[in-house]
Amino acid sequence: MLETSNETPVPVRVVSEAVGEYISKLGPIWIEGELSEVTVRPGAQMVFMRLRDSSADMSLQIMCHRSVLAAVQPLAANARVVVYSKASWYAKSGTLSFSVKEIRQVGVGELLARIEALKTVLAGEGLFEVGRKKALPFLPRAVGLICGRNSDAEKDVVENAKRRWPSVHFEIREVAVQGSAAVVEVSAALRELDAHPEVDVIIITRGGGSFEDLLPFSDEGLVRLAASSVTPIVSAIGHEKDAPLLDLVADWRASTPTDAGKRVVPDMGEEVDKIAAFLDRARRQITSTISQESARINALRDRPVLKDPQTIIQVRADTILALLHRSFRSMTGHIAIAAKEVSHLTAQVRTLSPQATLDRGYSVVQKADGTVLRSAHNVISGERLRIRLAEGEAAATAE
Repeated sequence: MLETSNETPVPVRVVSEAVGEYISKLGPIWIEGELSEVTVRPGAQMVFMRLRDSSADMSLQIMCHRSVLAAVQPLAANARVVVYSKASWYAKSGTLSFSVKEIRQVGVGELLARIEALKTVLAGEGLFEVGRKKALPFLPRAVGLICGRNSDAEKDVVENAKRRWPSVHFEIREVAVQGSAAVVEVSAALRELDAHPEVDVIIITRGGGSFEDLLPFSDEGLVRLAASSVTPIVSAIGHEKDAPLLDLVADWRASTPTDAGKRVVPDMGEEVDKIAAFLDRARRQITSTISQESARINALRDRPVLKDPQTIIQVRADTILALLHRSFRSMTGHIAIAAKEVSHLTAQVRTLSPQATLDRGYSVVQKADGTVLRSAHNVISGERLRIRLAEGEAAATAE
């Protein structure tokens, strides 16, 4: 470790040499990336290249002997390779380079295995779950579109969307959709549109291509970025048979760019027809309700009580009068019956009365103390007696 201060600085040479010593301790390493900018000078034995990271905007300068590159020829443009190299630091110029001893091309089978392994990891984290997918808006204020530069996919999305809803507004970001810059540019456009205040849905699209061409849309960084997006995402990558990981994490997977254009906006003709049908149903419902209520009002108006409001009073008055008559008749009858009963009882009482017996010529003999005399043996000679007749009394003396 260099000991320095503002009073005891070290020269550039010492710093550069110290960096070189540190890098030399790194030793040979295996590095993966996309091979680009291959420069082969006529007559030169060394080949200079760039090894790019598809997930970040960075690259390393590498060099190898012509025979090392020839051993893996032919290589497609932006081929994904693994190189065995050792870092070298040139102290005079202060540049870093990697001397490559071996180059291996990453095969399709290995790439597929990596994608399947990543797919398993992402599925285990729940990024493909249906429950986390966001619903697409009915009519977005603006549609974000990430596509290739002047691509057919862009035209398909825009034209089909405008056929359905002519006033749809697009925020279009044209980026690289294949190659080493694709992941970086697509990710940057996605972040920008996700932060846009008026973009309610984002379409990521490109046309069909080879497996290698679609690899950027299975990049872990891009897939995780799409999963964390607040704005709903529609993936329209390639054709229906193509299935990059972005399709699985997107909120809606469109089979083609044309399908994506139809999915993000409603069909104006269909919506106009629906509105007309709703208006017709509402009109029929209102007309039916008015007719029913009019019939009820007419029925109420035809009722006697509404034609002559006193009818209900007259009916009640007649009822009360009839009840009064019935009560009067009932009371008179009860009184007549009671009078007959009283007359009958009076006759009975009169028949059984002692006065009636006296009226037939009988009399009642009483002693002076009022005791009724029933036997001659109870009379003393010379005793004063009272004789009660039908009319008045008479005095007598017993012998």
